[in-house]
Amino acid sequence: MLPWNEIDTVLLDMDGTLLDLHFDNHFWLQLVPRELSKQRSISVKQASELVEKQYARVAGTLDWYCLDYWRDTLELDILALHRDLVDRIQMRQDSMPFLQALEQAGKLRILVTNAHPDNLQLKLEHTELRRGLDKLISSHETGYPKEHPAFWRALFAKFDLDPGRCLFIDDSEPILTAAQKAGAGFQLGIKNPDSQKPHKQFRDFPAIHDYHLLLDDLLASSR
Repeated sequence: MLPWNEIDTVLLDMDGTLLDLHFDNHFWLQLVPRELSKQRSISVKQASELVEKQYARVAGTLDWYCLDYWRDTLELDILALHRDLVDRIQMRQDSMPFLQALEQAGKLRILVTNAHPDNLQLKLEHTELRRGLDKLISSHETGYPKEHPAFWRALFAKFDLDPGRCLFIDDSEPILTAAQKAGAGFQLGIKNPDSQKPHKQFRDFPAIHDYHLLLDDLLASSR
């Protein structure tokens, strides 16, 4: 599926790509509305409608991913609520075998996430993810989300990468498109970011549901 001999660096999204997105979906779509309904003495349905409207207003911007923004907007201690749910933070079962195979094949492994630095740190503390990475960057360090071309310019410059020899893996087709437009040589989608939901369909990019499908070709390329 992928010409591994043409790829030096693998850029990996975090939530839905290396970690199970079920945690985030549960947090933002269930826990936050529930807490907001208690705080404002409104129904959970009303709270859900309120937060979904707020989410839609800033979708695709850095604010959408910013815990500080949501703390101020919703008047909830978002990070504290995250800490209450740390037992739900889980890696995908196929992530670590893939990350280990990338290391064995001599590929540079860089985590490329829109997650707020506090959210990122929490997830690194409660999973073995850091052990499978060489470098990492949060889009908040650049001032632009991954949806924006300036993020990619900053990323390639920070790590002195040849964009054409990078593979980017993400569960979001719009973000894969942004990476492609910015010059990343290869893109791959993830069909099953949330283990509790049906597979997604990708229109413009190849996509997989299990990293084990890549291991034979990847390891063969390193022999």
